[in-house]
Amino acid sequence: MNLEQAKYPLIGPRKGEEVVLQLDNLVKEWFFSRFKDFSLTQLFGVLPIWERKNVLISAPTGGTKTLTAFLSILNYLVSLARKEELENRVYAVYCSPLKALTNDIFVNLLRPLEEIEEIAKKRGIKLQKINVGLRTGDTEQKEKAKMLKNSPHILVTTPESLAIMINSPKFSCYFGFLEFVIIDEIHSLAENKRGVHLNLTIERLQELSKIEFVRIGLSATVAPLNRIANYLVGATRECEIAEVALNKILDLEVLSPIPDFLNTTSSELNKNLYNLIDELIQKNKTTLIFTNTRAATERIVHNLKEKFPRSYENLDTEKSDFSACQELQGKKSSLHKNEKIIGKIGAHHSSLSKEHRFYIENALREGKLRVVATSTSLELGIDIGYIDLVILLGSPKSVARAMQRIGRAGHKLHETAKGKFIVQDQDDLVECAIILKNAKEKIIDEIHIPENCLDVLSQHIFGMAIGRVWKEKEMFELIKKSYCYRNLTREDFLSVLSYLSGEYELETRNVYAKIWYDPQTGEIGKRGKLARVIYMTNIGTIPDESFANVVLNEIKIGKVDEEFVERLKKGDVFVLGGNKYQFMYAKGMNIYVRSAEGKKPTIPSWFSEMLPLNFDSALAISKFRKLINEKFERRISGEEITGFIREYVFCNEQTSKTIYNYFKDQYKYSLIPHENRILVEEYIADKHYIIFHTLFGRKVNDALSRAVAFLYGSSVKRDIQVGINDNGFFIAGKEINVGRVEKAFEKLDKTNLRVVLEQAIDKSEILKRRFRHCASRSLMILRNYKGITKSVGKQQMSSHFLLAAVLKKTKDFPILKEAKREVLEDVMSISNSNLVLQWIKDKKIRIEKKNTKSVSPFAVNLLLSSHSDIIRIKEKVDFIKRIYGELQKNEN
Repeated sequence: MNLEQAKYPLIGPRKGEEVVLQLDNLVKEWFFSRFKDFSLTQLFGVLPIWERKNVLISAPTGGTKTLTAFLSILNYLVSLARKEELENRVYAVYCSPLKALTNDIFVNLLRPLEEIEEIAKKRGIKLQKINVGLRTGDTEQKEKAKMLKNSPHILVTTPESLAIMINSPKFSCYFGFLEFVIIDEIHSLAENKRGVHLNLTIERLQELSKIEFVRIGLSATVAPLNRIANYLVGATRECEIAEVALNKILDLEVLSPIPDFLNTTSSELNKNLYNLIDELIQKNKTTLIFTNTRAATERIVHNLKEKFPRSYENLDTEKSDFSACQELQGKKSSLHKNEKIIGKIGAHHSSLSKEHRFYIENALREGKLRVVATSTSLELGIDIGYIDLVILLGSPKSVARAMQRIGRAGHKLHETAKGKFIVQDQDDLVECAIILKNAKEKIIDEIHIPENCLDVLSQHIFGMAIGRVWKEKEMFELIKKSYCYRNLTREDFLSVLSYLSGEYELETRNVYAKIWYDPQTGEIGKRGKLARVIYMTNIGTIPDESFANVVLNEIKIGKVDEEFVERLKKGDVFVLGGNKYQFMYAKGMNIYVRSAEGKKPTIPSWFSEMLPLNFDSALAISKFRKLINEKFERRISGEEITGFIREYVFCNEQTSKTIYNYFKDQYKYSLIPHENRILVEEYIADKHYIIFHTLFGRKVNDALSRAVAFLYGSSVKRDIQVGINDNGFFIAGKEINVGRVEKAFEKLDKTNLRVVLEQAIDKSEILKRRFRHCASRSLMILRNYKGITKSVGKQQMSSHFLLAAVLKKTKDFPILKEAKREVLEDVMSISNSNLVLQWIKDKKIRIEKKNTKSVSPFAVNLLLSSHSDIIRIKEKVDFIKRIYGELQKNEN
């Protein structure tokens, strides 16, 4: 069966009476003591699981998916417990991407079981104890030891802990007759290497079990469902899809702090923004604010405290948030005594300690906080109590992310999810309006699932070899059952075996063979006495991240995020501590710079934190642009166009007028780029700019801009500046040959893009850093060895020398090949880039050039983003006004 073409049936709801007939009397009594009736999700999902069918359940947040998944399992276990037939083994595995989420489920499973036991006692029914076990990286050793004696019947865990357990001889035996596997928040796993790792772990888990277990996938926002079902069940299995349309009421609105972004001042914009946020907060009991960066999260909390101290800050305390959370580490019961410590507002993001995050989650759950600002760390279904309102500050960049965030409000069944998008410029306004439209119409962006990741494969092959001696054919066939490796070539598989068995001779760089492989017999086994210890202490896919020191004249002057370093190329100028520096080279965790005063930044410091606009959402905006352009070309009146905008994106009068005026200015002064037109503009200011209006999202624009810059740079032998955002990219320099830039773009097609990009990234920082990540995942670099943890800096130094050694031997080394694949397919999007190039070739998209004496309105934010570190808000407003002034002057 071709998995790309595999089609799984959409199932409908069953009757409540059918579900009741299958319930044990104890479970039935418990259920109806808690709930009036079955939810629609339960009518869809309970019986297929009872009938031992694989099922993907997609339902809105708060749609009772988790209880749906567990109800049949609890029913089954209670029926066995009644007959005292429960064995000392794992019957069901629940796997979640978050440790905090597994804690929620652990609590939510224990409570129903306790209540069922209580009912059994009242009825005089003897019931075996049903054990629930929680196993994550935070589980204490004594708890792990208990599980080795008495296996949990339901195991709640994370992907990493599950991978460790299947390689543990003492615990893996409990999986011998596994019957159910639940994967929660499946969309958040499937889109990254963590999900690739889990996908292969599940196949290895199936190999351990003597029976075919039932696979249950749960997700609130995911598309396309068929692909996720493929991911869930693998190559040869059937699956049913329960797409539950609960018709949950969405109260969504796009709000602007000012009526006109052009005729305003920076102080007015800033004042109105915080007044609007405060007004919304005061109207609700609990508010969750989502930003797109950690820095913005901290800024929002700080400014709300500063501007409205009586509303958010407790003035009678001298303790900081950090010292407060340190004081309360692990003291959940003390929270009510210390409710004044952090005031009524808190920040939650991945850079904060887990103790602080736990403290904020607990305070929010117990109703001690009025508002929490977060970046992405509260998107998934952690229990944080009841939220009245979600504010999205700026575009969430995809419909799926918007739905996930908004779904945190009114989290329970049949409650209204209330979300307000607050925009800060015209592009943001258009983007949010289209995302809101698609959210209301349930048009979800498609997910990207990484495939054939050779670093993850290396880790698994090593783990498999530790378990027993394998036949090469047998191992290859098992791996290809995984959706993520269904297209794995025998050549790539053998290259990984060659690396792991030491054929590349990297011992001089402390990379030793981890397996033995006999091509004659086709057998594979582990090598070395410490194999299992090395595997268990280095497993996982999340790379160690850190900060790189910025060094000027041998003096450390500050630090920058490692992801930011990935984006640097020689000659780039950036701002740190108010001063400008030019990047020269990187070594280990140090980047060496020289002073660049007088030069303009080429890359903003927050670039690494930006979320990319989803490709599908970008295309939806392009379609909208075309519809408006057609109305301008047909000379439709402004009143009619404004009315069309209002109906099309479900917005208010003010929003429709702002969008209309923005599009009218672009049409008046230039051309409107849209789904069938790429606009190329030439603009001369401090430099010569060639601006490409390619509204395809940052991942595509990253690929196209690097390719164009490489081809052009190779022909002129000169450094050039590149700037990108979701709406386009530019090539800039003192002496840019416009014709050559255009020819470079015209040279690109789907047959040569990968080759050009591989050359473009060959010596880039992004490839060097990603090679380190891949080398760590593939166990070339050991993060932990004999109790010693290798720092990120030492890992990067090892990676630097390893990469040089690999390049001397071959360019086909599997881990280098994987690093390139990761950059081109996951960080960028070569597949969507090729699609765009094909559309150009097929004349579906035409390229039109417009020479403008001033930059057009649609290009303003693209130019501003490259200077954002030295242009303050006031200067941004002045810059935009100056551009519009130039446009009006040139028109006259």
